[in-house]
Amino acid sequence: MDVEGFVRRMQKEGRSPEEIVSLLAAHVDRIKGCGQEYAVAFAGAVMEEVRRSSGLQGDLFSFEHSGTGMGDFGVGSRGTGDFYVHRKIAEIIGKSGAVVGVEDMDDAGAVRAKGNYIVCTVDGMHSRLSDFPFLAGFHVTRATMRDVYVMGARPVMLFSDIHVADDGDVAKIFDYTAGVTTVGEAMGVPLVAGSTLRIGGDMVLGDRMTGCVGAVGVAEHLTPRREVVPGDMLLMTEGAGGGTIATAAIYSGNPEVVERTINLHFLRACEALLSSEVFTEVHAMTDVTNGGLRGDVHELSQTCRCRIVVEEAPLRHLIDPAVLSLLDRLRIDHLGVSIDALLVASPPDVAEEVMRVVRGAGVEMREIGHVEEGRPEGVLLKGGEETGFEPGFRESAYTPLKRVVEGCERDREAMRAGIDRAAAAAQEKKRRVLERLRGA
Repeated sequence: MDVEGFVRRMQKEGRSPEEIVSLLAAHVDRIKGCGQEYAVAFAGAVMEEVRRSSGLQGDLFSFEHSGTGMGDFGVGSRGTGDFYVHRKIAEIIGKSGAVVGVEDMDDAGAVRAKGNYIVCTVDGMHSRLSDFPFLAGFHVTRATMRDVYVMGARPVMLFSDIHVADDGDVAKIFDYTAGVTTVGEAMGVPLVAGSTLRIGGDMVLGDRMTGCVGAVGVAEHLTPRREVVPGDMLLMTEGAGGGTIATAAIYSGNPEVVERTINLHFLRACEALLSSEVFTEVHAMTDVTNGGLRGDVHELSQTCRCRIVVEEAPLRHLIDPAVLSLLDRLRIDHLGVSIDALLVASPPDVAEEVMRVVRGAGVEMREIGHVEEGRPEGVLLKGGEETGFEPGFRESAYTPLKRVVEGCERDREAMRAGIDRAAAAAQEKKRRVLERLRGA
């Protein structure tokens, strides 16, 4: 519970200071079990801090509101709403001068240093794994290492950030770190730095945990999405999912499926490819995560400005049988959810060799489609006929709560207008402050 946000909401509703203190104190005592005297003093202090920090104006204290909540627009939910916001973020960052920058919409970026490419990325842990720290740490680490590998780089170090709310058990930090270093040590990549903080300091009650893991890698040959060209074959490995599938399994009452997600198939397939002679012939790689294959094919087509045709027939064979059975039972679209498979775009003449190398690492890989000239879009070939392959506004709803949220959508165009306005205001603020700094 965000106590500062609670007070500000109550003030907007016109509640009196006395009523707000009483309501907040009751919540504080309920969560902390600290006694009425402490709870009232706590609530009074929050009220005082809110009073002193309200109404501040100027670039450093205020911002243009979009009028749209993160959840309303599906930010973090790996669908078209999330993609839209990420493109706005890229606009605010602008041309960075990087070899691969945010404008390329890859999951990792790259700069050149002394003849090599330095690749960097960061991934946030799955928000629903807060009560399962080891799983959270394991899956976010595997995810960030995936993003380095698909850029054509070998990870050389990891860094971690973990935030636990005020009432969270300190042991969460330890279990999370164990999950992070299990993947790191298995692949020979050290965890070298990090940060540990409370979520919101004193202002957030409860035991929620969130965090991220980043990775840095070194490459000689890059494989960003923009290198995909018409004529390329699309090859995909088997996948059993990561944090998303683990979450779906846990909250649907099927925890035994979580075990299927604990593997290093993706990382070992990439390591085999990077060590092979055929690797320099590979054009691009990505991971099937962002809104599933629907989302990744959409983003890929927009980046390379090509038409991407995917065949439905081989796709179900590339999903772990226990995971596929779970998705089918829960009526979750397997094409719209993260399965953590490796997707490779290669010239036709080396496709067989790429698959041979990956299979040699003990990971199944099949041809699933091709790239052709045409309008940038994804197309699904089903029974010999082409059908639309657009991503949803959010990824497939994979928990009971997500199904409820999915059914409560607001006007998307109205939300976009507010988001455009807020992004433009942030860009203009950046310009103003930069001018001041450069003129100092």
